[in-house]
This record gives sequence, C-alpha cells and structure tokens, in this order.
Amino acid sequence: MEIFDMREFDGHELVVFGHDATTGLRAIIAIHSTALGPAAGGCRMWPYESTAEALADVLRLSRGMSYKNAMAELPFGGGKAVIIGESRKAKTPELFEAYGRFVDSLGGRYITAEDVGTTMSDMSNVRRATRFVSGLGAAPGQAGGDPGPKTALGVFLGIKAAVKFKLGRSDLAGVTVAVQGVGGVGYHLCGMLAAEGARLSVADVRPAALTRVCEELRAHPVSVDEVLSLDVDVLSPCALGAILSTQSIARLRARIIAGAANNQLAQGQDGVALQTAGILYAPDYVINAGGIISVSREFHGGASEAQVIADIQGIPARLTEIFERARRENRTTNAVADEMARERLARRPQQLVA
Repeated sequence: MEIFDMREFDGHELVVFGHDATTGLRAIIAIHSTALGPAAGGCRMWPYESTAEALADVLRLSRGMSYKNAMAELPFGGGKAVIIGESRKAKTPELFEAYGRFVDSLGGRYITAEDVGTTMSDMSNVRRATRFVSGLGAAPGQAGGDPGPKTALGVFLGIKAAVKFKLGRSDLAGVTVAVQGVGGVGYHLCGMLAAEGARLSVADVRPAALTRVCEELRAHPVSVDEVLSLDVDVLSPCALGAILSTQSIARLRARIIAGAANNQLAQGQDGVALQTAGILYAPDYVINAGGIISVSREFHGGASEAQVIADIQGIPARLTEIFERARRENRTTNAVADEMARERLARRPQQLVA
C-alpha cells in the first residue's frame, strides 16, 4: 500500500497504526496538521471491509478536521481516528482502554472524542488510559458532554442561513427537508426542524431509529434509496460521507444541500456539478462544526454551556460569507471554503484571534 501516493494523503504529518492482541484493537490515527494546535477529531468505529478502506476514510476525515477547526477558529489542528470493528458487537471497556493507551502514546499531539459508532461511555473508558480525550460528561450549565446535539444545533442554524440565502425566507414554516440518517445528530436536528414548522421526510437503515422520529415528530418515512431524489427544498445528509457523486447528483431535486455528514462530496470536483445544477451546497466541515466547538470548550475548561452555544451561533455568518463570495466570484462553495481554510492554516495561531 503506497500511502504517500494516495490522493487522500494530502501532506499528513503523521499516520499511526495501533494494534492490541489482547482486546482485538485495530486502529488508525491520522494527524493532518498541528499548525494551529494539537490535532483534534473524533474516533469512528466501523466495520471497514479492508485496511485500505479504513485508511482512506481516516485520511479524508482528518484533513476535514483541519479545515473544520481552522474555519471555526479553534486552537486545534486536525486529526481523526478509526477503529476497525462492528460497534454493536465488538465493543468492550478493555478495547477502548487499549485505544486510550494508543492515543496517550502520542503525548498530546492528538485529542480524541466520540464519532460514528462511539459514545460518551466509550470515551469514559478511553479516559482511564489518557487525559487527551474530550466529549465526556459535564456538570449542568458547563461545556461538555455528548457533542451530537451541538452538531445538530449548528446544522439547524446553517440550514436557516442557507434557506435565507437561496430561498429568501427567514423562517422554516412549510419548508420541505429530507434528512438522511436520524441517529445521534439527525434525530436532534429533526426535532429542531419540526419545532420550526418544517415538513420532514426521513430515511435510515435502522428501522427503530426511523420509527422513533416518525412517531415523535410526524415525519414521513422514505427508503434510503429514495431520499436523495426527493423534490424538497433541503436535503440534509446526516449519515456517512461520499454520497454526492456524479451519479447521485444527476438524481437530485433538492435546492439546498446542508447536513451533518462529513466528506459529503465523493470528490472535490463534484461541487461543480452541484453549482451547475443550481444547488446551494453548505460545505460540511463548516456547517457541522458545533460538536468540535463543544469538544474544544470542554477540553480547555472553564467554559459554560451558554458560551458553547454563542460560539455555534457564529456558523451561519461563516456560511453566508462563503455563499456570497462563491456567488460573487462564480466559484463553488466548497472551493471557496477550502481556500479560506488553507489561508487560516497558513497563519500563525495568534493571527486567528481578533
């Protein structure tokens, strides 16, 4: 496997493979950049079909975290971890403690937290072996805890910004939204959208998750094959990434793409197809930064829940700046966001503080 020649490698500083025979841990930590601080990003547990697939995913996710943290003006670089395994079957406290030792071996160069397939409970087991972990429980009123609801809040506010920019509407009453994936983030997002009067269509591979949101919020269930081609105002991908490809974009009838999933574009040039189709794309690592904002505040300590929410409320302004610049320069929103993120990564950390 020629790692350095992979398209996803993109100048990563460090890629480390970890194995623990006793617990069965097989993990990869990728550190894309520490230019702005220690690399921070969640740990995903997923039954990858091959090590090569896991490696490509962690590299893409890690670079996305560099851009996400830079755009959110956090004192973090970008990193990510993946554990190869089925989260519903292979989890043990000992496995996550072994993963904690793996994280600790990097001496604070990487800060971990939960992601797809991992939970606060898992991070508590990680904490037994390292202090370089966030996304743990928090006292009432203090920053911290499950970052999923904070990610959902940022996406919700981002959807409102995109609807205002594209549709000229300042409210969501009657706006049609298709949500792909109603797990830890998608479920909370659906609740916020429903409270604002949006009309929801939802899809998920897990019947129980789908039934829950439909019964509680009167959402309309659709199949995972159907959700991408619905005629809606907003498509909100909140599952796994790489769903927007040449093939899938040709089927889209949404006017806005704005969701929580990471790496929604299969390739960067797919943003051109969205632009050509007249679809407004909210760059994923900008709109879904609410979770890492919470993680950052928790890890550095001394912050309140109100401060986290105030930080997340900056997401719509960043998105609107990207939308306006892309329209003004006739460029794709993802290209504009990438350029802005790279510019911030090139600055010294003190230059990011206004």
